[in-house]
Amino acid sequence: MTTSVLPDAPYLFGYRKYWAQRFGVAPELPMSREEMDALGWDSCDIILVTGDAYIDHPSFGMALIGRLLEAQGFRVGILSQPDWTNAEDFKALGKPNLFFGVTGGNMDSMVNRYTSDKKIRSNDAYTADGVAGKRPDRAVNVYSHRCREAYKDVPIIIGGIEASLRRIAHYDYWSDTVRKSVLLDAKADLLVYGNAERQVVEIAHRLANGETIGELKGIRGTAHFVKQVPAGFAVKDSTEIDQPGTLTPAVNPYQEQPACELKPEATSPLLATGESVIRFDKLAMRQQRAKTVIRLPAYETVKNDPILYAHASRVMHAETNPGNARPLLQQHGSRDVWLNPPPIPLSTKEMDGVFALPYSRLPHKTYGKAHIPAFEMIQHSVNIMRGCFGGCTFCSITEHEGRIIQSRSEDSIIKEIEAIRDTSPAFTGHISDLGGPTANMYRLACKDPKIEAACRKPSCVYPGICPNLDTDHTPLIKLYRRARALPGIKKIFIASGLRYDLAVESPEYVKELVTHHVGGYLKIAPEHTEQGPLSKMMKPGMGTYDRFKEMFDRYSKEAGKEQYLIPYFIAAHPGTTDLDMLNLAIWLKRNGFRADQVQAFLPSPMATATAMYHSGKDTLHKVNYKAPDMVIPKSVKQRRLHKAFLRYHDPKNWPLLRDALNSMGRSDLIGNGKQHLVPSFQPKGTVPVSSGKAHVFKTKHTGFGKPATDSKKTYAKQRPKTSASR
Repeated sequence: MTTSVLPDAPYLFGYRKYWAQRFGVAPELPMSREEMDALGWDSCDIILVTGDAYIDHPSFGMALIGRLLEAQGFRVGILSQPDWTNAEDFKALGKPNLFFGVTGGNMDSMVNRYTSDKKIRSNDAYTADGVAGKRPDRAVNVYSHRCREAYKDVPIIIGGIEASLRRIAHYDYWSDTVRKSVLLDAKADLLVYGNAERQVVEIAHRLANGETIGELKGIRGTAHFVKQVPAGFAVKDSTEIDQPGTLTPAVNPYQEQPACELKPEATSPLLATGESVIRFDKLAMRQQRAKTVIRLPAYETVKNDPILYAHASRVMHAETNPGNARPLLQQHGSRDVWLNPPPIPLSTKEMDGVFALPYSRLPHKTYGKAHIPAFEMIQHSVNIMRGCFGGCTFCSITEHEGRIIQSRSEDSIIKEIEAIRDTSPAFTGHISDLGGPTANMYRLACKDPKIEAACRKPSCVYPGICPNLDTDHTPLIKLYRRARALPGIKKIFIASGLRYDLAVESPEYVKELVTHHVGGYLKIAPEHTEQGPLSKMMKPGMGTYDRFKEMFDRYSKEAGKEQYLIPYFIAAHPGTTDLDMLNLAIWLKRNGFRADQVQAFLPSPMATATAMYHSGKDTLHKVNYKAPDMVIPKSVKQRRLHKAFLRYHDPKNWPLLRDALNSMGRSDLIGNGKQHLVPSFQPKGTVPVSSGKAHVFKTKHTGFGKPATDSKKTYAKQRPKTSASR
């Protein structure tokens, strides 16, 4: 394996342990004073506040961070879903010696509570018995305020996906406004973004060694306030990198400016008063990259200018590679938010160490026999990697976990499977998943670390697979074979989303997957059939889907198994026209798919597609005021129509679809024959198909072609996202 050229980072488990290590390992991290007393603690060094039920399992962020800090010698307490209406619950474990760590939970609290149509959800998979309403809206803000009320002088550090995706000024779908960095709204001292292991461990040790929270500057993967640009840093105006202005010939938006002598240039209107931008020649810029900060347009500017918001989004996404990212600076009123470059990914040895920590793998005992849906779905799953280089514009995984794949060793994964087999009281011999954000990116990486460290491409697989990407699935095949050969293991399912454009590069992998690891149905996500929306999603065309389906069907037949593909689609994504949705509906009927529950685009903070949604421009290309507008399905009626096309078979959608088809000049698709999309009659007393947690697909002969052979009625349960929500 080629040596990495990323900047060095301290070994995660190389710090000298804090003195409190003498108290040993807790059976589970304490949630009450009584538990602290039983452990012999008079206080906690760190208290973690979370919007989730506390489950001591590595798929749950607070358990992972808590156990990691415990391994560093710190005493860690958990405040799980505290009553946020006053500060009393936040005093339950006493005053922490070092800091409060605050997160909304494994899911963004707003995504957790509201649907894409802004309706309140009736349950919460991360709460005991699925009860809704156990966490507040914008939980990071509220929890942080209560921590401050409880103990004024204790540092507050925010993190998790909710804080991570709000680290700079961001579009907020639920209020339809651009909001400040969550660092200001939460009134926190420090923000940790991305996977937080490196940052949190460094922060804890430095505070324990007597540094103040105000001295913790420059830690990768953090955001904090600065009063002025630190000495030695040059400021580069973001408009030098991606200029929003009059329509100009297309150029590489991330190309440096032509060489010129080292001297101050005219002050840009985007820079702070009296601040000059330094322009370097290319050689000097490479040498000075670590000491160059990019100033983004101020919050007050992007709040009122969607084009400059899109510009800031483009620049931010270009600075996400740990190998070449520069710090970002954004003014909020009288304060500047300084965003350090992303953290250095964990090595395989460090990943193994994190997953080998002494998790009980069970919910905290205070929950008794209560059912926690998210736990029940993942208790027998194994996370083998993190990160995603797909770059899908609607997805938040890349913004949170990064594009560099971090994989565990084969031995580490096998040990966890054996631990599940030997210790879980509910284990029946079935591993529910062996995956991560993407099922088949295990150990995939750029062939040349130097290229990887210099690359600014948003995706390694769009518009096609990068020739520098190693797509060898051999390590994953070897892992599958070793895992299923373990005594006591009856079946290992692959439930994580599959990147089928990568899978077709390895027919041997597809055969292995289809023959041994599909439980009758395999979910994949083409997301759409039409090139317009696919190009805005940065997803491959249906030709790749057809290639994968041919392999899937062939290998299923060779294995003597009747198995089906379950495709997932998104409605109302930026760039999607009514005609695109009609064509998708026709494809669904022709292939015999009937989706019971559909997914409408939800503009999550910081996503590229969210910048499209807010600005009305294609932010995958240079954005300026004269650039053509793109189609954005925003109105309630149009979003409802796009969802109706995905559920063309539902009688409650027929009136809406008939009106649309007539308006589109496609009344030929209305009728009672097999060749029609919707019938001309409306049945009396129509009862809508019940919408549950599952995706239900039905099939029958449709008249659009041959009888469908790749779908039947099934309830394909969707695995809860344990690190990011798509």
